[in-house]
Amino acid sequence: MQIQDLPYSDPGVPDARSGPRLLWWLGRNQLGGQCRALLWGMLHFASVCALPFCVGLAVQAAVDRSARRLALTGGLMLLCGTAIAVGDTFLHRAAVTNWITAAARLQQLLARKAAYLGSALTRRVAAGEVVTVSTGDVEKLGWFVEAVSRFTAAALTVVVVCVALLIYQPALGVVVAVGLPVVALAVLPLLPGATSRADVQREKAGRATELASDTVAGLRVLRGIGGEDLFLDRYRRASQEVRHAAVRSARMWSVISALQVLLPGLLLIVVVLRGVQLAREGRITVGELVTVYSAVMIVNYPLRHFMEIAMAYSFSRPSAQRAARVLSLERLTDTEGSRATVRPGGDLFDPATGLRVPAHGFTAVVCGDPDMAGRLADRLGGHAPEPGLSVLLGGVPLDELSLDQARTAVLVQDKDPVLLSGTLRELLDVPASGTVRAEDALAAAQCADVLDALVQGSLDAPDPMDARITERGRSLSGGQRQRLALARSLVADPEVLVLDEPTSAVDSHTEARIADGLHRLRSGRTTVVLTSSPLLLDRADEVVFLHEGKVAATGRHRELIGTEPRYRAVVTRETEDERRESGATESAAPPPPPERPDPSDRARLLGALEPLEEIEESA
Repeated sequence: MQIQDLPYSDPGVPDARSGPRLLWWLGRNQLGGQCRALLWGMLHFASVCALPFCVGLAVQAAVDRSARRLALTGGLMLLCGTAIAVGDTFLHRAAVTNWITAAARLQQLLARKAAYLGSALTRRVAAGEVVTVSTGDVEKLGWFVEAVSRFTAAALTVVVVCVALLIYQPALGVVVAVGLPVVALAVLPLLPGATSRADVQREKAGRATELASDTVAGLRVLRGIGGEDLFLDRYRRASQEVRHAAVRSARMWSVISALQVLLPGLLLIVVVLRGVQLAREGRITVGELVTVYSAVMIVNYPLRHFMEIAMAYSFSRPSAQRAARVLSLERLTDTEGSRATVRPGGDLFDPATGLRVPAHGFTAVVCGDPDMAGRLADRLGGHAPEPGLSVLLGGVPLDELSLDQARTAVLVQDKDPVLLSGTLRELLDVPASGTVRAEDALAAAQCADVLDALVQGSLDAPDPMDARITERGRSLSGGQRQRLALARSLVADPEVLVLDEPTSAVDSHTEARIADGLHRLRSGRTTVVLTSSPLLLDRADEVVFLHEGKVAATGRHRELIGTEPRYRAVVTRETEDERRESGATESAAPPPPPERPDPSDRARLLGALEPLEEIEESA
């Protein structure tokens, strides 16, 4: 697999049972790249370690005054230098390819898992952890995958050097063969402590990042209540904890690095002392002493990769565990579906609550519990995160449809919809029926001021459709983001549209106009609005009141206000005391029948309200 061939047509099915199994799976799926890196690494390291033998031969040739052997040795050194350059170049190329392709494979797997789980992902794993896995953890896993081949090449080279020294000069080769494994493995007892300290540092850094993200997201609210200093002190303390943890981790790694310098130096001293003694006894020549000395000094270069693989594994192990935890998540319901391709239509029925939504109507649902409204919205969309009775659309269980078919039939807009960065044209470029134009959807959602704000924020885009929306729409207010999301849902024009509190962040005047535009644009389509807003409820063809998870009353808004006290308490936000007082008043003195309004009085009242509407709209 080459970089230009990315992305993978099929990234495969990962072994997410544990972090080490995931690492092994990644390495096994890049066996070809690992073998290429191993071969180029062997060429590079072997050529580097062959230089001492060339130097020893050259010194001995000079001592023996042999010009022929000296010229031959020079040619060998030139050949080694060329092999070093070629091997290093292609080793780096192969290693970087392994790194990038492993990271790309993992990112594709995470993206596929996010699309597969949908909104259930952030309910089971924190959004910050998902971001951490898909960014920093992916790089650490790619680092370990590409470091494995270089470490293997270095380890094999060290073994070859030890064997070669044993054959070339057994007296000194024994010292080197015993000392090099000790040098390479001496830091292993320190790795668990270094790893645990690094884990503590990453955990504290993650908490500090989460605190900073929450503070930035709620900065407007904090300024309104004067809480900036409180959260600033919290972040300052969290950042100091991260600093202390980083210093403790760095101390341990500095000790490991110091040992990697100290132990090879001690080995080199032992080799020199032993070599000088053997040379004095005449058991080895000067050239052999220089060769062994140079070999021990040069072999420190491949030994560095022993520390690198230890660091790579210690950093990638917790990253692999987090990635495996995300990749092992499964939906509680089947996404493939057991029913053949079908386009369901008709009434929408929820057996769990008894809610029945008539087809081609505008139905409002009032829930006393906001959490219950969110769960109901997920269930109405099919493939809810919790198992249970399936919602029926025209008698067809949505759980028996594939996930794509269910989402095509029923579109659910969450209470807090997300706007992706890009232009407004790209935001509204969604799978749609083609019946609703973007201009009509924006008008129905009352987005005129939103378009003006986007144009003012994008000086190089006179057309509002080409204006850019920042990440998550942070440059817009909550009400503006909510209206853009509503326009996006209207453009999609699904057969069934479920809206969860679509106007909770807008003023009452705008909400009334949105209710009219929504009722007009969705005429002939099934629309379900989960809300407690009297303005939306008054425009609904039918209102369903749910109490304790069951349908308690059905009718028009004005009927339920007068006949259902629990409904009135939810819609008007009555307290328990107010409800008892109103109930006592109603039982003591029933209200007189309403008088029929005079048409002339109504006309005068509307005429008086027109200037007020103009003042409010201009404001």
